[in-house]
Amino acid sequence: QVKLVESGGGFVQPGGSLGLSCVASGIDSSPYAMNWYRQAPSQQRELIASVGGDESAYYEDSVKGRFIIWRENAKKTVYLQMHSLKAEDTATYYCNIQMDAGPVWGQGTQVTVSS
Repeated sequence: QVKLVESGGGFVQPGGSLGLSCVASGIDSSPYAMNWYRQAPSQQRELIASVGGDESAYYEDSVKGRFIIWRENAKKTVYLQMHSLKAEDTATYYCNIQMDAGPVWGQGTQVTVSS
């Protein structure tokens, strides 16, 4: 069974930094893009960052220049380092792998940015 487990969420003041990690199990994750989504209350889940099997990275415009995504295939782990956090970054953050059989989601981790 493929499973994704996120960790690292929490509370941070505006302008602060926070790091997330996501560990995959039950799969060799190296060929797949590993993705970070987020969902704020009453909003749709949105893709904010992705790292391909070739380690190429994609960032949604609102996080570009502030967030960094990378992966360690040996650890089946994808990371998201977030800097210069803003109140509008407050959301539940989800790790995702898009497999042929369908998407796999982690349970989510809450990030709250507030003074």
